[in-house]
Amino acid sequence: MFIAATIAILVVMLIILLRAALGPTVFDRILAINTFGTATVLLIALFGFLTDRPDFMDIALLYALINFISTIAVLKLFRYGNLGKTPSE
Repeated sequence: MFIAATIAILVVMLIILLRAALGPTVFDRILAINTFGTATVLLIALFGFLTDRPDFMDIALLYALINFISTIAVLKLFRYGNLGKTPSE
């Protein structure tokens, strides 16, 4: 059952990479990469469950936080052209 879930996540990751390569806009590509990161978190958690190592959940949570923060930073960079200034400056 869990091997089937792993294979399904890997297939979804391939489809997400295809979407990232063919996305019509930059924002579609950024969101596809964010979705790829979310699928990677699921894959790490599933791998930790399959190998009976619960410390992989810590790694998955850390990767999820990094994925979220980096997506927000890249979207701000494309929107305002700078990461340091606020929109009102």
